[in-house]
Amino acid sequence: MGWLDGQVALVTGGGSGIGRAIVARFIAEGARVGVLDRVAARAEELRGEFGGAVVAVTGDVSQLPDNKRAVAETARAFGRLDVLVGNAGVFDGFVSLADFPEETLSAACDELFGVNVKGCILGAKAALPELMKTGGSMVFTASVAGSNSGGGGPLYTASKHAVVGLIRQLAAELGPHIRVNGVAPGGTMTDLRGLSVLRQEGHSHFADPNSEERLRGGNPLQLALAPGDLAGAYVFLSSRENARGITGTILTVDAGATLRVPRRS
Repeated sequence: MGWLDGQVALVTGGGSGIGRAIVARFIAEGARVGVLDRVAARAEELRGEFGGAVVAVTGDVSQLPDNKRAVAETARAFGRLDVLVGNAGVFDGFVSLADFPEETLSAACDELFGVNVKGCILGAKAALPELMKTGGSMVFTASVAGSNSGGGGPLYTASKHAVVGLIRQLAAELGPHIRVNGVAPGGTMTDLRGLSVLRQEGHSHFADPNSEERLRGGNPLQLALAPGDLAGAYVFLSSRENARGITGTILTVDAGATLRVPRRS
């Protein structure tokens, strides 16, 4: 018996990183999963790995028609939709406002907020009719950058604060029919890409060989979190039995990185 037996989920950005780990864990917990991802090759890889337990759709989360198509194809394949996981995201590479080139700042805002914030809003709008039928839930990928400074540059930090606000607002609006929660990862060894307007889309933020050591040194558990370390939080919040009383909550998974370190006497 899995925690998600009989449920159907749609995961945006499910072709790599945390999203792919969520897909794998949800299937292991008994769910069937739809995926919306911008890279067609990733969709093919998911079909090859998970067979009939997954339906993969290539599209752009910042476009409402693509979100609606992903919802429709998931519901058509599996007969229902119980969970939306709004996970797709891009990073700003820690570029400060002072250092951001004026000629690309506006386009960078449009690109990053289009994926990180607009993508969540449009995904929620597209999934809402199906989730109302099942009394389902939404889980969005927030970030430790959504509650403090230093988790990214100003664009990324502002976008994740917006996601936290969206979670709380939707939790208030959509109850009692739909629960809405979020997971706030700390630094995680994943394929987090940057902005195409800054020509960062071909480079993972954690590609530096020193990234793992840096992450281990930044938290009390001395862990370099991997995508699989996050997936259980999404399972818990999506579980009808185990999280039935939880909405408007942001579950932080950061190995304690945001704790204040005790001073040595």
